[in-house]
Amino acid sequence: MSKQTVTIPDLGGASDVEVIELCVTNGDTVSEGQSLIVVESDKASMEVPSPAAGKIVSIEISEGNTVSEGDIILYLEGNSVPAVPDAPPASASEEEPASEDSSSAVSDNSPAADAVVVPVAQAIEKIVVPDLGGADQVEVIEIMVSPGDAVAEGDGLIVMESDKASMEMPSPVAGVIEVLHIQSGTSLSEGDLVAEIQVTASAAVPESTKAATAPGSAAAAVTAPVAAPIESAAAPADETAPPTVSAQRPISPSAVDAKTVYAGPAVRKLARELGVDLARVKGSGPKSRIAKQDLHNYLKEVVKTSAANSGSAGAAAIPALPEVDFSQFGEIDVVPMSRLHKLTAANMHRSWLNVPHVTQYDDADITELEAFRKSLKPQMEKRNIKVSPLPFLLKAVAAALQENPAFNVSLSNDGESIIQKKYIHIGMAVDTPAGLMVPVIKDVDKKGIWELSEEIMAMAEKARTRKLQASDMQGGCFTISSLGGIGGQGFTPIINTPEVGILGVSKLTTKPVYKGDVLMPRKMLPLSLSYDHRAVNGGDAGRFLTYLVTLLDDVRQLVL
Repeated sequence: MSKQTVTIPDLGGASDVEVIELCVTNGDTVSEGQSLIVVESDKASMEVPSPAAGKIVSIEISEGNTVSEGDIILYLEGNSVPAVPDAPPASASEEEPASEDSSSAVSDNSPAADAVVVPVAQAIEKIVVPDLGGADQVEVIEIMVSPGDAVAEGDGLIVMESDKASMEMPSPVAGVIEVLHIQSGTSLSEGDLVAEIQVTASAAVPESTKAATAPGSAAAAVTAPVAAPIESAAAPADETAPPTVSAQRPISPSAVDAKTVYAGPAVRKLARELGVDLARVKGSGPKSRIAKQDLHNYLKEVVKTSAANSGSAGAAAIPALPEVDFSQFGEIDVVPMSRLHKLTAANMHRSWLNVPHVTQYDDADITELEAFRKSLKPQMEKRNIKVSPLPFLLKAVAAALQENPAFNVSLSNDGESIIQKKYIHIGMAVDTPAGLMVPVIKDVDKKGIWELSEEIMAMAEKARTRKLQASDMQGGCFTISSLGGIGGQGFTPIINTPEVGILGVSKLTTKPVYKGDVLMPRKMLPLSLSYDHRAVNGGDAGRFLTYLVTLLDDVRQLVL
């Protein structure tokens, strides 16, 4: 029994990549090439395969860890399989020289396996695209093998995707990949050449033949390879023969731990974005490999089941949007959504469906605030810090959260408790070329305008250059989303769950406002307060927004 240390391999120059998924657990039995973990850099996600077969003794990392080349993943315990040694040379005392055949005889004392695999035929077979069910010009989205890889019959070679489904093409024979004739992005149709495989069939010498191969026996010599027709070479190997397993591909999930999920990196990434547990999904591909369409089908079933179990006779699932072929109306471009865009869309959709939103509107007179802010210009130039209205909004919201703690809460997952927070961290939505990001300013109530202005500039720059860490975007109690620099008189911001409130800020405009009996121009800032009506009632929201407007009308109250 040997113990092996499995480490992170060469990551193509990447370092400090995040472990986003553990594919195995302590005590699992894994095969050579089976996925152990999935890591993700800022450019791609990748699986780390097992370099050998064995049993996992201990896993040294966990999800969320950052790793680099050479870091220890786990310790693996497996049986070492000794090789079959060459037969000893003939004794010099023998009167007759040993024949060529007898020189390859297997000694009874050799540690050879019970069955010896003897190649009996080799042929090159061309693998072409099978019937695709009427589909034409489907795109190759994943190549699962490389030249030199050994594949078993049924192992996946490539994954193709049409406009309706993705499908895996299995190998019809066992052998070694000689040539690949396609690459990712290639469009294929039925009959197109994919690869050339050197087909090898094997025959096993069973244990019962050992007696006949004793030294000096007439049958002791192992016969040379015997030619066989291609048909027999392509036939399934005898059940007693050791299976041919690719060093690069995992074997069938049925042969390893039942918890093992057979899916590619693209499918695992989509499952994480959709929040789907792959262990619950039934794969439709060879060896139960999970495809993207399997994820979509699973989600459809979940929606149907939820509707059936809702307990309401009139309840129904949200109607699916019809598929529209926009190309029939004119020229189009299909632009893939970025990962950040997909995550934002999923989070907003989840929040809108699960949280009962209510929005209240008001205008804040910030004429005096703007006059005071502009008076700070000489100090801004001296400190090299730009002061926008945002730090004043942060301070005012922090004071309003202290005055109205009903907004500084989150609901527990079971819906039975309210978590009251004693810290004040406020997120600010930042529009970047990559998508919407929400860095969080910590302990706003303990910082002044200059410090907040400096931190806002630093966080905004990190967001635009995609240098924000996960810790920079966690722990928020409340969010401010400002469209003031773009325009608009008001909007309904979607709550950034698990927070229960968000403030939308629109474009500052000058309006005629009565101050007593005098009509005068005032700078009015439109505000939109959305809140979770499960945690916050209308009275709390009304008091919060009114107090916030009062603070912005006269910022001197912030020092009281």
